[in-house]
Amino acid sequence: MSAESTEHAISADAINEQGEALSGTQDADRTTDEGTEESAADEGKGSSAGRLEEEGDVAADYLEELLDIADIDGDIDIEVRNGRTYISIVTEEESAGLENLVGADGEVLEALQELTRLAVLSATENRSRLVLDINGYRSERSGELQKIADDAVASVKESGKAVALAPMSAYERKIVHDAVADLGLVSESEGEGAERHIVVSAD
Repeated sequence: MSAESTEHAISADAINEQGEALSGTQDADRTTDEGTEESAADEGKGSSAGRLEEEGDVAADYLEELLDIADIDGDIDIEVRNGRTYISIVTEEESAGLENLVGADGEVLEALQELTRLAVLSATENRSRLVLDINGYRSERSGELQKIADDAVASVKESGKAVALAPMSAYERKIVHDAVADLGLVSESEGEGAERHIVVSAD
């Protein structure tokens, strides 16, 4: 199997199959994340530095093995801040393989992040809220989310009507909630599962 076909298998079929097999645990993990998305203070609760470093090491080992299987080059960086472990996969050269692991609108990245969290859970018996980034996708997306929040707030202030945003992940909703709060308006999450989204209003 060529490197390209292996990359495709991991970025789509393999991740989906593993995700389905572990869907019960994954749903529980997502529920935990959504339940705390609006409270920044909760991020550090029960998370010691040692435990976060351990989950970073486990996650890095899991991701390194995946990159080896897919024959994709990438360096793995680990950072612990604000009660969370942040894992980044980066490369100095353009890599189609890493782009495949991000996927359209970050869908593959989200699935891979959930699988990495499950690998940590399996190894440590501790539920993880680690954040995975690949080639700076989340950093770039953060800027886009700030713009989305800015536009929504401007619309609400101009029309007085609430604005419903497109569905997004719990991690992305947290970024938007914080941005809207900084701009002086109110935001709430509504909907279930893949349709969960933010509604921005004046009160």
